[in-house]
This record gives sequence, structure tokens and C-alpha cells, in this order.
Amino acid sequence: MKVEVTQDIEACLALRAKVFIEEQGVSKADELDGRDCESTHLLLRDGEIPVGTARLMIQGDTGKVGRICVLKEYRGQGLGALLVRFTVNHFRTVDGVTQVKLGAQCHAIPFYENLGFTAFGPVYDDAGIDHRDMIHPL
Repeated sequence: MKVEVTQDIEACLALRAKVFIEEQGVSKADELDGRDCESTHLLLRDGEIPVGTARLMIQGDTGKVGRICVLKEYRGQGLGALLVRFTVNHFRTVDGVTQVKLGAQCHAIPFYENLGFTAFGPVYDDAGIDHRDMIHPL
């Protein structure tokens, strides 16, 4: 398994469509928010097969990660954690970034806590799914 920064946005969008739109019922309009062109994309591959992705943006001193997903048949193997650790390490190399932020689906909060994130603020609805913001200092 290998994670890398990619220009293959189509592969990332296909993974996100499968997980978020087909599996979780997120609308296409909510999933495609128009911010992909201004983002950095990560792609996790099993050989040549795309199996996971994440989207990165920088907002001031904060590295923002979102659209984290792994195909259902690849879950439970630590690949989501691999993606998140890669993201945190990537932002450590960006001048001026002092923290990483994400909006976690509430059921995934313990997963992110185990990776060094802390939840803050209220629960909010994002595309019909309860979320909570989380932060990881660098």
C-alpha cells in the first residue's frame, strides 16, 4: 500500500462517489463543492488499484483535511490511519502550518482521537450526517 500526492483527481472523485454518494447517501451536490481544483489530493493504492483518498487545503496556519475515505472492502486494515498519518506528516512540511483540522463524522471521533486529534465545538449537520470539528496540533 502506498499513499502519495496525486494529480489523478478523477480517481479520487470516483472513490469519493462510491463511499460518500453510493454508500452513505450524500447528495452529489454536497459532495462536489467546487473546491477540488484548489486542493491537494492524496491517493492510497493497492498496487495500481485506488482504494482511498483525502483532500487537503491550507487556511492560514491550519492544514484542513477532508473527504477522507477508504473503500469498504479495504477497511479494518489500518489504511484510514495510514492516510491520516500521511496527512499530518505532509502538513508538518508546510511553512506556517501549526495545526491540522478536520470535520469528523461523529461515529469516527474515537478513530481520530487515537491519531492525536481532539474534538471541539458543537455537533453540526454536514450533508445529513452529524459531524464535529477536531484539531491536531503540530
